Amino acid sequence: MSSAEGDATSGHSPSQLLRGATSVRMADDEAARLRAMFDQAPGFIAILRGPDLIYEVVNRAYYELVGQGNLIGRPVREALPELEAQGYIALAQQVYASGKPFVGHEMPVKFKMAPDAPMVDRYLDLVFQPLCAPDGSVSGVFLQGQDVTEQKRMRDALRQSEERWKFAIEGARDGVWDWDVRTNGVVYSRRYKEILGYSDTEMPDRYEEWVNRIHPEDRSRAVGALQDTAEGSAPYHSEYRLRCKDGVYKWVLSRGIVVTRDEHGHPTRLTGTMTDISDRKETEETIWRHASLDALTGLPNRRLFRDRLEQELRKAHRQQQEVALLFIDLDHFKEANDLLGHDAGDQLLAQVATRLLQCVRDSDTVARLGGDEFTVILTDLRGHPHVERAAQKIIASLAEPFQLHGEVAHVTASIGITLYPGDATEPEALIRNADQAMYAAKHAGRNRFRFFTKSMQKEAQLRVRLARDLRQALAAGQLEVHFQPVIELPSRRITKAEALLRWRHPKQGFVGPSQFIPIAEESGLIHAVGDWVFAEAAMWSERWAEKLGRSFEISVNRSPVQFLGQSNANWAHVLKEKRLPRHSIAVEITEGVLLNASTQVAEALFQYRDAGIHVALDDFGTGYSSLAYLKHFHIDYLKIDQSFVHDIDHNDGSRAIAESMIAMAHRLDMQVIAEGIERPEQEAILRAAGCDFGQGFLFSRAVPPQRFEQLLCG
Repeated sequence: MSSAEGDATSGHSPSQLLRGATSVRMADDEAARLRAMFDQAPGFIAILRGPDLIYEVVNRAYYELVGQGNLIGRPVREALPELEAQGYIALAQQVYASGKPFVGHEMPVKFKMAPDAPMVDRYLDLVFQPLCAPDGSVSGVFLQGQDVTEQKRMRDALRQSEERWKFAIEGARDGVWDWDVRTNGVVYSRRYKEILGYSDTEMPDRYEEWVNRIHPEDRSRAVGALQDTAEGSAPYHSEYRLRCKDGVYKWVLSRGIVVTRDEHGHPTRLTGTMTDISDRKETEETIWRHASLDALTGLPNRRLFRDRLEQELRKAHRQQQEVALLFIDLDHFKEANDLLGHDAGDQLLAQVATRLLQCVRDSDTVARLGGDEFTVILTDLRGHPHVERAAQKIIASLAEPFQLHGEVAHVTASIGITLYPGDATEPEALIRNADQAMYAAKHAGRNRFRFFTKSMQKEAQLRVRLARDLRQALAAGQLEVHFQPVIELPSRRITKAEALLRWRHPKQGFVGPSQFIPIAEESGLIHAVGDWVFAEAAMWSERWAEKLGRSFEISVNRSPVQFLGQSNANWAHVLKEKRLPRHSIAVEITEGVLLNASTQVAEALFQYRDAGIHVALDDFGTGYSSLAYLKHFHIDYLKIDQSFVHDIDHNDGSRAIAESMIAMAHRLDMQVIAEGIERPEQEAILRAAGCDFGQGFLFSRAVPPQRFEQLLCG
């Protein structure tokens, strides 16, 4: 060690030197820690020195923001020349010169991240803070801030979404509600109050106001669904009735979502819309009544009866109880109807319905299947004596005279009774049993009831023999296809035809389709028979198209069974092979086909459409009428059942039903065919209502093809 070095350390003890070295290391460590914190800070930071604003210190976030890696020791104007034209260099110079800070919120800045790269737009919250020397003069500028680009874009997108939502809501004429769960206050839009008949200042903005306005029958369901949404994640969707200012209840559809939740996940705000669906509900109610209730008596029709029967059987199975099914047929009704006239006959049937309802409890079901056939479903039985007393009460009530516009009519009733589960467990078997027991009551002298017994299976045996004969009928040439003209009502020209099957039995003569078609469906023969009818229709369509010089459409009925089973012929392929023009064949289906539509049914309907085969919905209004399937499937023709046509010229209800069906079909881009037209007055009403086509005895019965050809070409 030199003397100079010795002099430098002279006078200091080793312990003093050790403490000094430790202090230096601690200061270096603290400085390194501060530099790391500075560099890792979430916001961007830079220190600019001197009037030229030279970069002295820059953290990592700042480098990532500007996209440059060589800043220290360079003036801002040189390092980031793009800031010059945007005014930010002048802004920093102004802070330096004035000594006053600048604070900016969501300031738009463009950075050039690389020499050849395009400008990048960013939005910054930033602060320019002057740095002062010990003498108080400004020595530099401290720059710090946050990149808020993503937050701004999210807010802009949310604002645009809200604007689009508001525009859509206003265009849809829906009301809007916004519920603050913490205060229980609800903001109702002007349109919301307008739907209920109120001005903007008349209705209190409270949650309880909404609850109290809900129809008592709907309240628990509507409120419960909203609570489910609040507690879960599924959107709110509920249809219910709200009381309007005039006291009338209006059907509405309310939808909503949870907008915000607190830190514990509890909902704090829900918002949604309310749509006036009263017109739609009225239409649905009208369609449902037409489809489910008998127009004459107001009783459940065949469709609703079947639905009720299935429900009661399921309930009885769960509760281990009995159910009684009564089939009621009026004795001598035809004679009374012919003697007194159809109007009196309708009045008699309506009075029968009233008396039947008076003979049973509210929990029981009375239905009219058609004509003079009624059914009763008795539930919650207390032994067979209860069933017998109900049957005897019905017989006694119907045996009393009926007063019909000054005339007196006398009818009695024959009743067949079957019991679940003793006689059968399936609806079809119970219906069959009750029908057979009813015929047994008639054969025993009428005006009485009979319980089903196994000996009544003779009728079933007769059906088996008929099914055996039907198997030979096709090969033996006993089946015939007749054609009924379909008239274009405006021109009264024959433009289409419906193919109808007839069976000329060698012993029984003509057997009606209502007798052998159900047998064909049950036995599976319907597939071979249906394919044969289709082939016949295609052949005659081809022949008549040649004579007319244009395609001629023939409709063929296709039962639900044919869709479910295996057919030997693909109708669409057959038409393609025959090279028949499009729209040479139409397929008529019932509503049950669509309501129970499987993938197989849907595929068949699509094949028909692609092959140019029109689809007609037969007997509309008599089955499981629903608006939903009319939207899901492509239907070309809607056929109004003759039950809505037969009294259209003297029954305002039937006329209104037919007119509404025609209007609805046209709105759904379907054409309408009215069945069962028998009188010129019916034709005139249908033509005036815009009905496209008609068929019925007024024009012609179903006739053999040779006779039809004379009608067509005559």
